[in-house]
Amino acid sequence: MYQIITKTDKEGCARLEAFVSSHPKGHFLQSTYWPAAKPQWDWRGVLSLDESGAVRGVISILIRKMPGGFAMLYAPRGPVCDIRDMTVMRDLTDGAAAVAKAVKGYLMAVDPDVLNSDEQFKTDMESLGFQREGDSLNFEGIQPRFVFRLNVEGKTEEEVMAAFEQKTRYNVRLAAKKGVTTRFWGGDEAIPDDAITAFADIMQTTGKRDGFLVRSKEYFANMLKALGPHGRLYMAYLGDLPVSGAIASQYGDKTWYMYGASSNEHRNVMPNYLLQWEMIRWSIETHCRIYDFRGVSGDLSPDNPLYGLYRFKKGFSGDFCEFCGQFTMVYKPLAARGMDFALKCHKKLRRLKAKARSKK
Repeated sequence: MYQIITKTDKEGCARLEAFVSSHPKGHFLQSTYWPAAKPQWDWRGVLSLDESGAVRGVISILIRKMPGGFAMLYAPRGPVCDIRDMTVMRDLTDGAAAVAKAVKGYLMAVDPDVLNSDEQFKTDMESLGFQREGDSLNFEGIQPRFVFRLNVEGKTEEEVMAAFEQKTRYNVRLAAKKGVTTRFWGGDEAIPDDAITAFADIMQTTGKRDGFLVRSKEYFANMLKALGPHGRLYMAYLGDLPVSGAIASQYGDKTWYMYGASSNEHRNVMPNYLLQWEMIRWSIETHCRIYDFRGVSGDLSPDNPLYGLYRFKKGFSGDFCEFCGQFTMVYKPLAARGMDFALKCHKKLRRLKAKARSKK
C-alpha cells in the first residue's frame, strides 16, 4: 500500500527523510530539503508501506503548474527503494498516478540513480508503463546522464590523492604553492553577502565564456539556505581576490559537486583543482562512500567542446558512469504532446540567448 504526504505532514516527512537519508540509493534531490530550493514547484511524497506500516520505498515528486491548468511531475533521481521489488515499484507508480490525478498532471519524468547496463530495470520500468527517452550524449536531460564517481569509502586523504593522475596532483599542490586559499560556509550559516555575490558574478563570467545560462544570485542563496547543513559554498582566493567558487551538497553517504566557476583571470594558478580537493576532503572527513563530480559529456571525442570538462574530472580517477536516462509516464497524451512542443521551443530560445550572450 502507499501513502501520499505533503509538506505540512511533519510525521510523514520525517519518515520519508529517515528512509531516504539511510538508503544506498538516497539522493539529496529526493530529500525533504530540496523542494525548498524550488519555491515555484509544489511537492508531494509517496511512501510504500509494508504490512506493519514500515516504509519500504519512497518517491519524492516536484509539481510544476503549466499553462491550461495542467501540471508536470518530476521525481529527480527517484525512486528510492529496492528496484527489484516490483510490489514496491508498483506502489510508488500507483501513488504517483494518484498525485497526478489530484493535480491534473499530464506527465511524470523520472531519471533514476540506476546504471545504463541494468537491462532488467529498463524492462521492469516498461512493464510499469514508463517510456524510456532516447539516448543522449551531452546535457539534453534534466539531470546529467554521464558522471564521474569517486569511491572514498574507508580511504585516507593520502590514499585518495595517490590515485589521482600525476598532473592533477601537481595542479592541486601548485594552487597552494601559488598562494591560493579557500574558505567555505554551510547553508545553515550566515553566508557573507560578498561571498555569494562573488560566486554569482564568477558564475556569470563562466556562463558567458562557455555559452550557458546561469542562475541568479538569489537562486544560489536560496538553494544553500534550503540545503542547510547539507550544502556548502566554497570560494578560492588569490590574496583578497575571489578567483573561483563551487557549491557542494552532502547527504547520506554521498557528496555531490553541484556548481563550479572560475574567473577569466588567474586560471593559471589552478584554483578549481584545489576547490575539488577541498570538497573531496569533506567527503572523506565525514566518512562518505561516494564523491560525485556530476555531469560530463558522453561524447569523448577531443573535438567535443565539452571534452575539457571530461578531462578535468577524469584526472581525479573516479569511475565513469552512464545512467539509464530519463523515463516518462504519460497520463494525458494530447496535453503531453502540446507541452513537449512548447518546452522544446523554450529550450531552443534559451540556448540561442546563451550563445548570443557569449559573443558579446
